[in-house]
Amino acid sequence: MLLQERQSASDAEVIALVRGGDTAMYETLMRRYNQRLFRVIRSVVTDDGEAEDVLQEAWVRAYEHLNQFAGRASFAAWVTRIAFNEALSRERKNRRWTPIEDGEGELMPEANRKRAPETPEAQAMRGELGRMLRTAVDDLPQGYRSVFVLREVEQLSTSETAHCLDLSEEAVKTRLHRSRALLRRELQERAGSAIAEAYSFLGERCDRTVAAVLARIGAQPRA
Repeated sequence: MLLQERQSASDAEVIALVRGGDTAMYETLMRRYNQRLFRVIRSVVTDDGEAEDVLQEAWVRAYEHLNQFAGRASFAAWVTRIAFNEALSRERKNRRWTPIEDGEGELMPEANRKRAPETPEAQAMRGELGRMLRTAVDDLPQGYRSVFVLREVEQLSTSETAHCLDLSEEAVKTRLHRSRALLRRELQERAGSAIAEAYSFLGERCDRTVAAVLARIGAQPRA
């Protein structure tokens, strides 16, 4: 299949080819959704290198369970949920995860996580708006970050976000409202449209992840 045909093929068509043995076509799905998955993972795991590792694991897990994809939800929602759960699993293993709400749905004091140590790159770019926004989003409680990233950055609907995160639609609406309030308090309306530029996952980083996953599933990249 030519590059243009691969890019225009629907998810269902690509999945059918992969299931039929054309494993190299899996690259099409990865490149199509790498940025979304990285963003939702990064909303849980606040270290870029670790988030890349989780992204690889999520794609391998999705490939191993591809025959279980029944099409009841979109492939994008299905694989996003896998990535989110993989990120949660990693965070819990690292013992950094804490519940953010009590039994009545109120924010718990211990949910106010400490900011991760800044990398040299973060220090160098501290003055840029995109970096300030990313830091502000990182400081949100994890459950709020995940809802905020999927709704505001990835522009998923309330129902899609609820499906990806295994929440009720009402919980998604509540957490989005609270995350907006927390960000507004800190940034005072400075976020604007620049939030969509945070957590980019393009170029060399995308290529590196694609190559690593294809190697693990025994496929060769297409020319």
